[in-house]
Amino acid sequence: MRILNITAMALALGIILATSAVADDMARWKSHAVSVEIVRDDWGIAHVHGKTDADAVFGAIYAQCEDDFRRVEENYLTALGLRAAAEGETQIWQDLRQRLVIEPDTLKADYAKSPDWLKRLMDSWADGMNFYLATHPNVKPRVITHYEPWMALSFTEGSIGGDIERASLPDLAQFYGRVKLGLARDNLHEDTGSNGIAIAPKDSADGHALLLINPHVTFFFRAELQMTSEEGLNAYGASTWGQFFIYQGFNPAIGWMHTTSYIDTTDKFAETVVAKDGKYFYRYGSELRPVDTKPITIAWRDNSGRMRSRTFAAYYTIHGPVVGAEGGKWISISLMNRPIEALEQSFLRTKAHDLASFMKVAALRANSSNDTVFADTKGEIAFLVPQFVPKRDDSFDYAKPVDGSDPHSSWQGPTPLDDLPHVLNPSTGWLFNTNDWPYSVAGPDSPKPQDFPRYLAGAGENMRGLHVSQLLATRHSLKLEDLERVAFDPFLPGFARLIPGLVKAYDATSAADPLRAGLQEQVALLRSWDYCWSDHSLATTLAVNWGDTLWTVAFPAGRSPNIAAFDALDRLSARDKLEALARVSNQLQKDFGTWRVAWGAFNRYQRVSDDIGELHFSDDEPSIPVPFVYSRWGSLASSAARRYPNTRRYYGASGNSFVAVVDFGPKIRAMAVITGGESGDPKSPHFNDQALRYVRGELRPVYFYPSDLAGHIERDYHPGD
Repeated sequence: MRILNITAMALALGIILATSAVADDMARWKSHAVSVEIVRDDWGIAHVHGKTDADAVFGAIYAQCEDDFRRVEENYLTALGLRAAAEGETQIWQDLRQRLVIEPDTLKADYAKSPDWLKRLMDSWADGMNFYLATHPNVKPRVITHYEPWMALSFTEGSIGGDIERASLPDLAQFYGRVKLGLARDNLHEDTGSNGIAIAPKDSADGHALLLINPHVTFFFRAELQMTSEEGLNAYGASTWGQFFIYQGFNPAIGWMHTTSYIDTTDKFAETVVAKDGKYFYRYGSELRPVDTKPITIAWRDNSGRMRSRTFAAYYTIHGPVVGAEGGKWISISLMNRPIEALEQSFLRTKAHDLASFMKVAALRANSSNDTVFADTKGEIAFLVPQFVPKRDDSFDYAKPVDGSDPHSSWQGPTPLDDLPHVLNPSTGWLFNTNDWPYSVAGPDSPKPQDFPRYLAGAGENMRGLHVSQLLATRHSLKLEDLERVAFDPFLPGFARLIPGLVKAYDATSAADPLRAGLQEQVALLRSWDYCWSDHSLATTLAVNWGDTLWTVAFPAGRSPNIAAFDALDRLSARDKLEALARVSNQLQKDFGTWRVAWGAFNRYQRVSDDIGELHFSDDEPSIPVPFVYSRWGSLASSAARRYPNTRRYYGASGNSFVAVVDFGPKIRAMAVITGGESGDPKSPHFNDQALRYVRGELRPVYFYPSDLAGHIERDYHPGD
């Protein structure tokens, strides 16, 4: 390992770590600033207006930095593979994984060949970041003290994790470092989920399309923001910290909601590798091809604060970077890596004005991770799977590593958009997605699985999908407020599926069995339960604790919460089900003096700091009750909560993060709420001012038009004022 000085580290990373703002920079930044107006409403939300789109980008990223620079910085430490430089040696493997596909020199070349309009946006993005740092000298960046335009290409889609995160860190560390990682896994909350619902005019009370935007991600992962310009930009919604586009939201004509897709867009290949004359080769058909090798240097900070580095020889085949080994084979991964097109698509969709123009942007085919639910003022609604889906030989099982030596297993280019299971304007008058497969999104008007390759099935159906289907099939003439109520419908189909099996197991228990008497009151309570959450419900507390315990029995390594998982839970023995209920009853009795604990007293929301990473909760600190539960059980509103060290109660860390409902009438009407508040500063009045609305599902009016903002302006200023 080498000890690096700052200059050597900058060269190793291929980035600029420190520079002084020269006069030309400051003049350019101030020119942007005077062309930008930031209006803060009475919730602290920034409404940014610029003369040009580039000005709006400058103002938007400046406003984000004002609200929570640490989260902006965090996302680029991750995206650029710089976490170890900030946090130490334990982050080397995450950085190496990222750098297998994100390299500064490549991104610089991509920036150079980007279209001029996109370069202007990236330039303004970097200028806005740097102007914020120049005007806030008390803010001390951990690693990057000067942002370059090309860095925006490292983080282009807005999802909570990039495609490379499908590669296992323990496998990577074992392969490249012979290191065995003991990573803690939260096997209760593998998938956080999201919900999108679009209602066509035929099923709405006012003849307008409606849209529900409801991402379930890590709390505080995105800002709420409006961006407008005199070049036609006017987008409102959730923007991932550090990005210069609205990721999930709406404009005066259309709305879009992205849900994480489990359709297969990344694949692993088992490579047959041989050593020959001190070099590595891999078999591809009848050929032995040389394994490409590239040095990657990872800088890391030791406990004394000194910068050190470690250089790896990274390996690549025709399929992509090598990320591990299994059964004597090297494992490579294929994934989409088109940062220019991805950033173009992410921004341009926010300026689309109807379904046709939205689909024109989708034709860039640079979205690999998200399904999309769409609605517009023309009354059109649509569901799209990721627009980048590689075409493959369906005789291979791509759910596991396929034989990389067989050329027939390789990708055959992107699938044409018309060959994907999209849904446009279904006759049902509604469609949805809850991270499930595309074959139930519009009821009887959904695509049919037999018409598409197996690899497009994704994870199958889930309980939220069944819940939404039941609601939309029976509710018509919906108003905006009705869609809000759908988003917080308390029914839990997962427990409606599981509790009868528990009751049956109890009823079959011998009278001599101690469990018969010990669980009599608990089973009686669950037998009469309506399977609906509420903050005063005793049954919800008992059921969720029981279900979470049963889940760890059935799936100690974790798994996706699809319908097949509930089949497996059903097959558990009667003894497993009853003993799990006895264990949770005893734990509640120990912790609270009774197993009869109201759900709101047990399931809590707490925000007392803006900690990122390892979370700390305390039963002794202020918290408020959360009536809804984790989405696995079919709850559309989600709080992925659990016990933490030294807590008796559950505390949520992910789930509902931004909830909005939009009416696409002649004039847009929308309501929304975010987790906690807009600011990351605990001293700000907007750190937690939305918390009660958030837990109660009480959305507030969105100030979309200047006339909406009138009377609700807290501050009006230029960046740098």
